[in-house]
Amino acid sequence: MKRKSIIYTALSFCFIISVSFSFYYYIQAQKYDQQIDRSMETTQELPEYHFILIGEEMDHDYWRLVGEGAKDTEEHYDVYVEYEGPRRSNPDEQLELLDIAIKANPDGLIVQALNDDFLPMINKAVREGIPVITIDTDAPDSMRSTYIGTDNYNAGRIAGETLAEDTNGNATIGIITGSFTNAHHQLRVQSFRAALAEEQNIEIVAIEESNITRVTAEEKAYQMLQEHPEIDAMYGTSALDGIGIAHAAASLNIAKDDLYVIGFDTLPENIELMKQGMIDVLIGQKPYEMGYRSIELMLGMLNGKSIEKTHYTDVNIVREQDLIEKSDTP
Repeated sequence: MKRKSIIYTALSFCFIISVSFSFYYYIQAQKYDQQIDRSMETTQELPEYHFILIGEEMDHDYWRLVGEGAKDTEEHYDVYVEYEGPRRSNPDEQLELLDIAIKANPDGLIVQALNDDFLPMINKAVREGIPVITIDTDAPDSMRSTYIGTDNYNAGRIAGETLAEDTNGNATIGIITGSFTNAHHQLRVQSFRAALAEEQNIEIVAIEESNITRVTAEEKAYQMLQEHPEIDAMYGTSALDGIGIAHAAASLNIAKDDLYVIGFDTLPENIELMKQGMIDVLIGQKPYEMGYRSIELMLGMLNGKSIEKTHYTDVNIVREQDLIEKSDTP
């Protein structure tokens, strides 16, 4: 009996061990199957096209909209879009990113060409078989295929004509420009001046650059308004310049009705300042459309479609009344 008891105990132990191993391997098999399922769910074919967009400044609402427009094409086309750029505006860093992008050998490059230093790099990309589109700021003397963005000369002209009309041709003006060297800011100042050249009672008495930063825009505007108390109108050529001008005027306790302010871009803070009466007019651009259409243009080129050398996106004049009418629209 004792021997049988030992045998039964041994058999029972073996059975328990066998069941335990079976259960363990069943659980492991289930886990493996789940891993395979997850892998199959996440594994997708690579998009047909890989594009790289290099903007001016990642920490800027305007360029976020450009990037969003480009990235949103991934939902409608077989593309993968990398959006890169310096954290803050820095042409040298932008050029380094462009060089890295060329080495990555994408199917196409979209880049803002801030100055003439970008021309050799754009030409290098094209010679290596990478088509290039310039965005927001053009490099017409380069080998780029096309430009998409604002007609900056026209935008500055519109700003000048609007100021002349709103001030009845009588104003003393200070200008805060984003940069003395950036091509699109140069164009916005040149055409603004040209639009006012025939106005006998309009004078531009000062111009400073903000380096496309809000703090510098405010500092320069504050100094300018102190040194030229006769200024009763100001023009800002970047999205941040209008903000800086408005805050400088507030710091100096200048009444809203005593200073006419015209700037660029219908970004949230600019809109809020307009609602408060601190900005009179904004020149609206289409950054989201620039980003989205740049990818469509690149796809068209790669598929043999003939494209024009320039694609201008619209600009429009925005006043407080336009905001009221828009909010009232059902």
